Amino acid sequence: MLVIMAGLPGTGKSALSRALANELSGVVIDKDIVRAALFPPDEVEYSAEQDDFCLSIMLSTAKYFLAKNPARIVFLDGRTFSRTYQIGAAIRYADCIPTPWRIIECVCAEEIARARLDRDAKEKRHPARNRDWTLYCALRDSFEPVERPKLRVDTGRPFEESVREGAAWVG
Repeated sequence: MLVIMAGLPGTGKSALSRALANELSGVVIDKDIVRAALFPPDEVEYSAEQDDFCLSIMLSTAKYFLAKNPARIVFLDGRTFSRTYQIGAAIRYADCIPTPWRIIECVCAEEIARARLDRDAKEKRHPARNRDWTLYCALRDSFEPVERPKLRVDTGRPFEESVREGAAWVG
């Protein structure tokens, strides 16, 4: 199964996907880690073109995992999936493999997302150097609604509830 983690920066996609992968014996493929492995720091663009390229690598990697174990759950993380075409590309790929897919859209109050982004920047905890409040606002203002069936998880509530809800949706 392919699980598409959608949502703005700081909404908890990475934390939730890692927790769900741990609970469900899945694997997380993180776009920001893929990008860091592929491109030297001076070649990182944070462009849609580079993001799409990284997604193609992520999908090929997911196919590899699923060919070895079709029951495996693969989480696509590190991309906001803020554009309809981005989700469509992942779903079309899942349909071609073929494997089932799910979408989890992470949301939280803006003050929570901002605090997470500020903390991560201060502690240099995240590989994406453009991940900040300015990026959050730009993506928020242009985010296209996810029109496909999805689970919308508010990660601002107790984390265990989000994990339980996500596991039930995926399982």
